[in-house]
Amino acid sequence: MPDGADLRPGDDPFTSVLVGFAHELRAAGLRVGTGDVLSYFAAMTPLDPTDLVDLYWAGRATLVSRREDQRGYDQAFRQYFLGEDAPARSQLMLNAQSVAEAEAALVMPATEPGPEEEQERPALGWMASSVDALKNRSFTTCTPEELAALHRIMTRMRLTPPRRRTRRTRPSPSGTEPDMRATIRESMRMHGEPPGQLFFRKRKTKLRPLILILDVSGSMADYSRHLLQFAHTASHASARTTAGRVEVFCFGTRLTRITRELAHQRVDAALDEAARTVVDWDGGTRIGQSLDTFVKKWGRNGLARGGVVVICSDGLDRGDPEVLAKAMERLDRLCHRIVWLNPHKGDDRDFRPSTLGMMVAAPHVDLLLSGHDLASLEELAGMLPALH
Repeated sequence: MPDGADLRPGDDPFTSVLVGFAHELRAAGLRVGTGDVLSYFAAMTPLDPTDLVDLYWAGRATLVSRREDQRGYDQAFRQYFLGEDAPARSQLMLNAQSVAEAEAALVMPATEPGPEEEQERPALGWMASSVDALKNRSFTTCTPEELAALHRIMTRMRLTPPRRRTRRTRPSPSGTEPDMRATIRESMRMHGEPPGQLFFRKRKTKLRPLILILDVSGSMADYSRHLLQFAHTASHASARTTAGRVEVFCFGTRLTRITRELAHQRVDAALDEAARTVVDWDGGTRIGQSLDTFVKKWGRNGLARGGVVVICSDGLDRGDPEVLAKAMERLDRLCHRIVWLNPHKGDDRDFRPSTLGMMVAAPHVDLLLSGHDLASLEELAGMLPALH
């Protein structure tokens, strides 16, 4: 690929890794053109860029056009991704030899045939991956390299709220309401004769609004940035699809709307802008007053009506419990469902709220999850469409 190609490998580490791997293959004698590299990019788009299995097989399918090149491809992959001084390690922050710091542990058997072997052994053999172990590790215990890997995985998550029926209808053979307009139109086409079939309509559906309310007080300092990263992913996934609107709020001692700040494409710029906007970051906590502000200023104006509200907080409230109780009661009447993420829950299935704020809010919560690791956030993403 020419040095001035439009791919601009310096724009982000992942692009640089893929382009650098293509250069490594050319140095090994493989015929890899610009079109092959673009196909590699397209193949990796729906996959996990931190998964070495995906990186290997996507490249194997798009960059190897001749069978005799497979051995050279395997050697180049081993040198570029798995060697002690592998260029990709520092860029993707992967460590394939340390389970504690890597996303996947793999073993590559030799590709050279042994003395009693007539044919080449399998090119790449993979052991059990530790990706699941990394996803189930609390954000507070992850190394910076592991957090970076989790954030790259998080960018591929999608939040899909449940759908609701609207008053509008559309033509449908499986509908239950007669479509008089289509019936009359067909009758006129038949010169007044009754149509030979019946026409029906059914209600249209659309995604419910999704509102994320995140606690950024001092007691949530170990989790707030990761939850904001999750909110950024949710809002941008909604913008790329036909999903309903996603609104994001932060609170410590008061509520701040940060939907506009998270509109930045680059997550670091979005989080920095949000941090400048939220003046009470790492301060005290007044959950009741913040939720009361949300209900009065935004909820009653239709923002939360029929939507799914996700509150991320440990429930350590320094405000008046009666204010929190009234705010939760009003919010429960306005929205469709309330989901609460409490990092103190962890993996305890028998978790019972112990803080006063959580005990006051619990009667109005439809779903309680932890939010302390990536697995719990994926659980939330999986449960959202079923919150009918």
